[in-house]
Amino acid sequence: ARAAVADGRYALVVLDEVDVAWSLGLLSEADLLALLEARRPEVEVVFTGRGAPAALLARADLVTEMRAVRHYFATGTPARAGVEY
Repeated sequence: ARAAVADGRYALVVLDEVDVAWSLGLLSEADLLALLEARRPEVEVVFTGRGAPAALLARADLVTEMRAVRHYFATGTPARAGVEY
């Protein structure tokens, strides 16, 4: 991921559920902040997941919290391969 944000090959790098990886101890707060520091100015980086460290939220240019207004899981619809997992 560091190479993807540092070399400019991609305009957008999405690190899906990276905040969960941090909360599980797979990545450190320092790892995430170093990744942002390595970013070229023209590269947009998106971190997703719950429970981002406060230092990451403070460093972010944009923070969005989403909530379910209606979700088919509430009616018993099972998770689908390739969509929810």
